[in-house]
Amino acid sequence: MTPERSSKLTSVLNHRQAGLTVVMENIEDPHNVSAVMRTCDAVGIQDLYILTTKIPKHKRWGYRSSSSAAKWLTVHQFTNTEECVEALRKNYDKIYTTHLATESTGLYELDLTQSMALVFGNEHGGLSDEIRQLADGNFCIPQVGIIRSLNISVACAVTVYEAFRQRQAAGMYGQASLPVQRINELREEWGFEDDSRQ
Repeated sequence: MTPERSSKLTSVLNHRQAGLTVVMENIEDPHNVSAVMRTCDAVGIQDLYILTTKIPKHKRWGYRSSSSAAKWLTVHQFTNTEECVEALRKNYDKIYTTHLATESTGLYELDLTQSMALVFGNEHGGLSDEIRQLADGNFCIPQVGIIRSLNISVACAVTVYEAFRQRQAAGMYGQASLPVQRINELREEWGFEDDSRQ
């Protein structure tokens, strides 16, 4: 690995956000999954959760959509909602789903500097009642158009870039967020040489 490559990957790891994740529930189109992966990588999300309870478990992603982002992310796949939520509770303080409802909190009212899992639903049916009932709250993206819905990958991008904005303003990208042990594990997984560790 060249020094330039090592320096770039070190910078990426130092910007990864331990307290932010995206959960995709029953997303059918692998290209949507891959587009979300690409966005998550761009804003420093390392862990991504994929829940498939009504569709077959994904075996591959849309490579062109992700630009190989999956290689740099830690993807957790679940086929049981309660098991997925249990895993999320161990690592994140809040779980928020996105759903158009009268009791929804507007995206820009959320404090996305908190430790939080953001859940996005199926392209056609949205989120299941089960995961909505297990979440701490629900949010929606403000819209003034007729259709009032966004593609899953677009909705995720709008949301996580708001998280990026808030976290950057709070100085959360100024120092490493992941535990040292996790960073070292990812270094090995990504192919760092031993003498590249800092």
